Parts: sequence; C-alpha cells; structure tokens
Amino acid sequence: MTNRTSLLVALLVLGAIWADMRFDWGGSLFLMRKIDGLIGWLAFWR
Repeated sequence: MTNRTSLLVALLVLGAIWADMRFDWGGSLFLMRKIDGLIGWLAFWR
C-alpha cells in the first residue's frame, strides 16, 4: 500500500467516525467491526 492510499483510507475512516458522531447515527460499534475486517483484509494483501 502506498502512502497516498493509506492516507486516503485513514481520511475515509476519520470521516465516517466524524459523521457518526455529528449526526448521532449510533453506528460506532458497527463501524469498528467493519474497520477491523478492513484491517484484516489489508494485512492479507500486504
């Protein structure tokens, strides 16, 4: 993964967390589970 790609992924994750907090969607646990799956998937392809 290049630095540019990792920065994009980090910004997307931070944006999703911000939106969850801002609009009170209550999806933080769901989001954390998906992020955990994403990290596992990225680690596999590394």
